[in-house]
Amino acid sequence: MPNMNVVNMAGKKVGEIALSDKVFGAKVNEAVLHTAVRAYLMNQRQGTQSTLTRSEVSGGGRKPWKQKGTGHARQGSTRSPQWTHGGIALGPKPRSYRIELNKQTKRAAMFSALSSKVAAEEMIVVDAITATEYKTKNMVAMLGALGAAKKTLVVLPENNEFVIKSFANIEGVKTTQWNTINVYDILNCDTLIVAQDAVAKIEEVYAR
Repeated sequence: MPNMNVVNMAGKKVGEIALSDKVFGAKVNEAVLHTAVRAYLMNQRQGTQSTLTRSEVSGGGRKPWKQKGTGHARQGSTRSPQWTHGGIALGPKPRSYRIELNKQTKRAAMFSALSSKVAAEEMIVVDAITATEYKTKNMVAMLGALGAAKKTLVVLPENNEFVIKSFANIEGVKTTQWNTINVYDILNCDTLIVAQDAVAKIEEVYAR
């Protein structure tokens, strides 16, 4: 069972926390992580791209010239793909890129992502991340005290508008709640900052 120091927003140690082996001490499965990240990125695609086929391009109702005797190749429409302003042959049409993962794969990917951050010492547990006003300066000071890298993911136990909006103007910092974290964001950050209450809620759901 991995143990981690718990620090406050000033970066001072205020205690320790024993993390769940199942959630934060699992063996990292790179194949499952690849599958989860690919599914996440594919699911972000809207799939709304569309081109016009020859039947959808306006015009072209008249045969350009008679079938024989002109010396030209026979043509049936000026909206065929080989003509300027013609339709597109085999172009993209609206489609879904969505990839569905089963529950077991999702859980395994989450365990691997969180465990990889603990193993790499890129996860920081903070006793509480609070704010009573919109103050970006206070959050910048916290990140500096914690030694957070430029790309940081902050996981909160609940929706706190003061905290979220105070982080919003800081480049490279993203906030999320414990129940909306995803594998891509965890792997994409250099530092993972998690509130202690958020750790407890993550373990309550995933360690069962």
